[in-house]
Amino acid sequence: MITPHRILLVDDHPFMRMGLAQFINTQPDLQVCAEASDPREAMLMMEKMKPDMVLSDLNLPGKGGLELIKDLRAMYPLVPVLVVSMHDEPQYAPRVLRAGARGYVMKSEPVAKLAAGIRDVLKGKIVLSERMSSMILEIFAGKTHGENSTPETKLSDRELEVLSLIGRALSTRSISSRLIISMKTVEAHRSNIKRKLGIDSSEELVRYAVCWAQENGRSTEQWAQAC
Repeated sequence: MITPHRILLVDDHPFMRMGLAQFINTQPDLQVCAEASDPREAMLMMEKMKPDMVLSDLNLPGKGGLELIKDLRAMYPLVPVLVVSMHDEPQYAPRVLRAGARGYVMKSEPVAKLAAGIRDVLKGKIVLSERMSSMILEIFAGKTHGENSTPETKLSDRELEVLSLIGRALSTRSISSRLIISMKTVEAHRSNIKRKLGIDSSEELVRYAVCWAQENGRSTEQWAQAC
């Protein structure tokens, strides 16, 4: 009898978690042993349930997905993390790998690719799309500048997260509440983003963020329905 690998599922959308859990639990060698909606709860579940791997979104309230990956790598270095996100892979995959995750699967991909990705990560492999794998190889070969090809790569992980939330039409107060940081800190991030991207006004920043979010975002609901 197969003993299934135990997976901690981290996503702040209950509908998405339900779809993912239902699909994963149909696999004879995989099992969702716990769920979490934010980084704090995820760390509690890690200690309590001791999963074999973590499947996580990036858009999480509080510290955010990238910071969660860094914490998991520091405290549980033997537990691999696979990111499942709606964000365009070239924008985030290099940051995810640098933070310590073992792969990146977009929510727009077929669920069969997710299952294969989970199994590959459990085997110690790194999971990326063919396009992203080629890009990473070219970066190491010195043929491209990779991340440096887009303006957003000038931003820190937290600044990129703030840009994403601005693009989702969240106010400074709402961003402050979601990330559990002060409004003053949010304003500081906004100022840094404008400076790094060469943006002069708050109105221009909002327009830029909305266009960027529309270009790089995907529908989580469509992916969940596919499960």
